[in-house]
Amino acid sequence: MAIEIRSYRSVFDLERRIYQVDRLRLNPGGVPLRGAAYCLALLLLALLVAALPLLGALARVLPWYVRYLAGPVGGAALLSAIRIDGRPFHQAAWALLSYAAGPRVVLGDRSAHGVGRRWRPGEMVVLPDGSEGRLRRLRCTGPAAVRVNVAHERVEWRRGGRVRVAVRELPGRRAPRRGHPIVLHPAARLRVDG
Repeated sequence: MAIEIRSYRSVFDLERRIYQVDRLRLNPGGVPLRGAAYCLALLLLALLVAALPLLGALARVLPWYVRYLAGPVGGAALLSAIRIDGRPFHQAAWALLSYAAGPRVVLGDRSAHGVGRRWRPGEMVVLPDGSEGRLRRLRCTGPAAVRVNVAHERVEWRRGGRVRVAVRELPGRRAPRRGHPIVLHPAARLRVDG
């Protein structure tokens, strides 16, 4: 006789159990540790409900041994036996709550708030990387740093307290081995003639 194991998870998914407390031996099958945690959580919930004014009056109708003993123990036995999609109750309940509280529409890995609205990106600056071997027309206001990798002529002047820099390509001349950096201070302007 052969046993087919479809997943090793089912082999190693062992439930932790308590078999005895000090010298007191519990039932032969043991008490699931998850069930003991459920019992404590339900007992705390019963104590909290008893402290509330309106719900506490309704809870006090039941005898104390039902409220604080039979209710939590029976609820814990029921919750530890429940498995939703193969998951224990607390994991399935958490997944359902997060699904209910999550966004209704998901695009990629983020929520799509404001479906139907247009998305307009902010101001974006795209500069060529210089791999073309020629200059492109460009205007830039500092602070900035620009590296020019082609043979060029640089003209700098001051107008009204502002620095203006113009760069023009010199065709037919040899390009420098390393690019020449041009550092623009705040409010300085650069103009590149392509």
